Amino acid sequence: MDVLVQVLLLALGFVMLVKGADWFVDGASGIADRFGIPQLVIGLTIVAMGTSAPEAAVSITAALKGTADIAIGNVVGSNIMNVLIILGLAAAITPIAVAKSTVRYEIPFMLVITLLLMGFGHMGGSVNLWEGIVLWVLFISYLLYMLWLAKTGQAESEEIEVKGSLWKMLLLVIVGLVLIVWGSDVTVDAATRLAKAFGVSDRFIGLTIVALGTSLPELFTSVMAARKGKADIAIGNIVGSNIFNILFVIGSSALIIPVTFVSSFVIDCLVSVAAGVLLWLFVFRRQKLTRAGGITMLACYAAYFIYLLCV
Repeated sequence: MDVLVQVLLLALGFVMLVKGADWFVDGASGIADRFGIPQLVIGLTIVAMGTSAPEAAVSITAALKGTADIAIGNVVGSNIMNVLIILGLAAAITPIAVAKSTVRYEIPFMLVITLLLMGFGHMGGSVNLWEGIVLWVLFISYLLYMLWLAKTGQAESEEIEVKGSLWKMLLLVIVGLVLIVWGSDVTVDAATRLAKAFGVSDRFIGLTIVALGTSLPELFTSVMAARKGKADIAIGNIVGSNIFNILFVIGSSALIIPVTFVSSFVIDCLVSVAAGVLLWLFVFRRQKLTRAGGITMLACYAAYFIYLLCV
């Protein structure tokens, strides 16, 4: 009976995520256009931070409880899924155009901070207070860069028709975000209980099920954005979310308490870097993630998933 209840809760979580992501993309896009803010900037900041709220809540709580497999595994696992599964699925639906600044700056920056996280964790066995401060300084620098990008008009934008008042757009963003975060929480709890009921290991749960659960907002938001033709939000949401996950989520966790970094996460960090390099190689020349590229990325995640099953 308990398994049936968890399956129903899982389905409810999915419904909340789908509807919440739909409203959130509509509201964020409308606000961006009304204030003349490029879609890319919205995707890399507001949408990315909003859809990363589950990772922040899970990882900071895990840091307080001293659960390394959740705190680090959730972020690294989510970042891998964001690139290989979410962008892979979005590109399989429709080719995704990528802004020049994303190819030249944001993706390389995402790779650098992933390597930095791996270095911090591997050298000392944890991410400590001073390393958390470094991550936060980089996070503030990133926000200032996005502000400069918006003010100088470097970010590419697209013309969209705005329907409804500003208050309606704000309401869509708020309600959408509530549904996304709440739906993700319901989904993660149900999926974790189902996994434990079927005897799946804690490490596997942290890197896959919990990571997938907290990545569901990015999944539905990016797929909805791709379907609506808002490519800058689809790609910007993922890259921005990955940057936010490392700099803000791990950085904030480390400011509270040292976050233990077990040696096995080095491999997962390297997989995350490899996923980012693969994305960059696919979009470097044509500034577009094609369907073939998306399918290749999905296949790469399948290989990683098999590796997790075997270890």
